[in-house]
Amino acid sequence: MAGRGGIDRRPNPVLTVLGALLVAMFFSFPYLLMFVSSLKTREEITKIPPDYFPAVPQFGNYVSVWSSDVVAPGGSLLSTTVISLGATLLVLLIATPAAYYVARFRFPGRLVFLFLVLITQMLQPTVLAVGLYQEFSSWRGYLVWVALILINGAFNLSFAVWIMQAFFASIPKEIDEAALIDGAGRLQAMFKVSLPLVWPGIVTAIVFVFVNTWNEFAAAFVLVQDAGLQPLTVSMPRFLGMYVRDWQYLFTTATVAIVPVVILFALIEKRLIGGLTAGAVK
Repeated sequence: MAGRGGIDRRPNPVLTVLGALLVAMFFSFPYLLMFVSSLKTREEITKIPPDYFPAVPQFGNYVSVWSSDVVAPGGSLLSTTVISLGATLLVLLIATPAAYYVARFRFPGRLVFLFLVLITQMLQPTVLAVGLYQEFSSWRGYLVWVALILINGAFNLSFAVWIMQAFFASIPKEIDEAALIDGAGRLQAMFKVSLPLVWPGIVTAIVFVFVNTWNEFAAAFVLVQDAGLQPLTVSMPRFLGMYVRDWQYLFTTATVAIVPVVILFALIEKRLIGGLTAGAVK
């Protein structure tokens, strides 16, 4: 309560809820519009002025897309999932010990190393498309998935190392030293003592790498020539032909594509918020 004669500076709960609803509606609107458009016919989507809601919801669009010869969403979804999970796992296996070592040891060139790690964020697959094609053009069949896992892992590794070393550095070294005195090895101290304390940072890295790989287009477009192995980002535009543009099927496929990402966020929401707000309160 406010003191006598003082001003109550607590936020009004009604205004807080209304503000949160407005923000949620603002960011949810494009996805709701995409879902509603996926239930329209092509004539309704191209109609001017447009109707915001379909006269009759076309849930059959999802059946048509799933059995389409133009795009095989099942295969594309499997491709995207395998590549995203593979790249995320690869980054975690490499970035975790690297971030721990950088945070715990002061070695010559440490700042230069961190600076170079940060610089690599300036390079994107689009810039290196020609070089990537020359390097991996001979990788055919399912090997192209391995190539994309390596490429996406390499381009997301720097961020994971940077963010995770900051979390490791925030943990007092005395915790690890106590474990070492008790007879634990360095790896045991890292996995059993430090890792449980930096889960918010690990989850933040997981989400960043997974979503970046899920949305990657340039490298997949250049390397994957087999339509049955292409990820969703490459296969979806095939609904936009030269003469016929099936926007309703494009919106349908895009709606299907975001479902796994939404599920991932729902499962790790609490951990993610903890990672994003770490250090906000002293």
